[in-house]
Amino acid sequence: MKLKAFHAYDIRGHFGTDLTVELAYKVGYFVPELLDTHRVLLGRDMRLSSPALHEAVLNGLLDAGAEVWDLGLSTTPFVYYVTAKHGFKASIQITASHNPKGDNGLKVSRALALPVGYDSGLGTIERWILEDRPTPPAAERGTVRDFDVRDEYVAFLNAFKQDFSNLKIGMDCSNGMASIFVHQIFGDQPDYLYDTLDGSFPNHEANPFQPENVVDLQKLVIANHCDLGVIYDGDADRVMFIDETGRFVAPDLIIALLGEYFIKEKGQNGIVLQDIRSSKSVAEYLEPLGSQIAMWKVGRAFAAPRLRELGGVWGGEVAGHYYFRDFFYCDSGLLAGILVLNIVARLKREGVLFSQMIDRIRHYENSGEINFRVEDKKGAMDAVKDRFMAEEESLAFYDFDGYRVEFRDWWFNVRPSNTEPYLRFLCEATTKELLDEKVAEARAIIGEFV
Repeated sequence: MKLKAFHAYDIRGHFGTDLTVELAYKVGYFVPELLDTHRVLLGRDMRLSSPALHEAVLNGLLDAGAEVWDLGLSTTPFVYYVTAKHGFKASIQITASHNPKGDNGLKVSRALALPVGYDSGLGTIERWILEDRPTPPAAERGTVRDFDVRDEYVAFLNAFKQDFSNLKIGMDCSNGMASIFVHQIFGDQPDYLYDTLDGSFPNHEANPFQPENVVDLQKLVIANHCDLGVIYDGDADRVMFIDETGRFVAPDLIIALLGEYFIKEKGQNGIVLQDIRSSKSVAEYLEPLGSQIAMWKVGRAFAAPRLRELGGVWGGEVAGHYYFRDFFYCDSGLLAGILVLNIVARLKREGVLFSQMIDRIRHYENSGEINFRVEDKKGAMDAVKDRFMAEEESLAFYDFDGYRVEFRDWWFNVRPSNTEPYLRFLCEATTKELLDEKVAEARAIIGEFV
């Protein structure tokens, strides 16, 4: 038996059904034992259910005898920063990130802000809950203190800022947690959209990867003649960008763009991490500059530890997460936003538009992830792999997160979602015609399993 809210990366689901206050209480109670500490950092987002979950988690921690340091309203990267910078061995952020407004979740981190995923601890908590392990109050109840280090965090981020006063910026905070920091970091320079906290998400969902949620920013960028648009998700661990024409920039291409800062400006041309779905354009742009590309599994629970293990400089994912050695190997939407603004400002001074720079990087037609609701995910994955590999000789094969198979003029990745009941297919090719042909063939193969 499994609890529906427990996933590979975090605990997340619909509030009141998948994730209840009773479940949250038990997670809070068990985290100190799991991570062998009685000093726990706690934060939350602005979702309507977050206060109730905060109270439940807090009571669980206190009944376990923990000393709780409460950040209150927090972006998820702020929790990561404080966890690592101030030496906490455990932290919990209450958030459902980019999920719909009825959802909520818990992101657990351990020492150095390393993620606690299902295989590194969440599965143990799930087992304890399923076993109905007792949660007796400690002989001495824990304590709680408010911990306000926002100014310290803003100063840390502002240290990365360069002169981007020449830019006209559109910025959409999605009524999410980025709103609590953007004015201290970017001031009045951007034209803001939805920069007030509202867990009902009255304007659009806080998921910038869905095209309908970016429409307002695209309109703003075009109407106000902005040099770029920046959009954050609900908890500000992800950020995505719009060029000056209103075109959405594929997040993996930003991994390559960041080389303009780390390599060309800072001379840091070490290892760069990308996920298994990333465009070949990323490696083709960065490797000639001296970087070594490493590919790994999708999701922070895998990416953050891997970047630390490799001693990499930075990394990123197709979903808009960007990880930085300078940020304790964690992801930060605000830091990524600052660095991209630095780059675009320098390019503008050199007479290069954001869209022109992206076109220098991008050399392939890309399908984006296509979702299929499939019960027999493994069967469908194998069918796609076997059919394509029988038709053409492959140049590279990876099987650590689904399959990625590369051919002379195209490649594909097919993988099961770790958080949703979907099989995901992504394809990239040298021409639109070849891309359409391969996508149609994949649809037909997977369609046999739907």
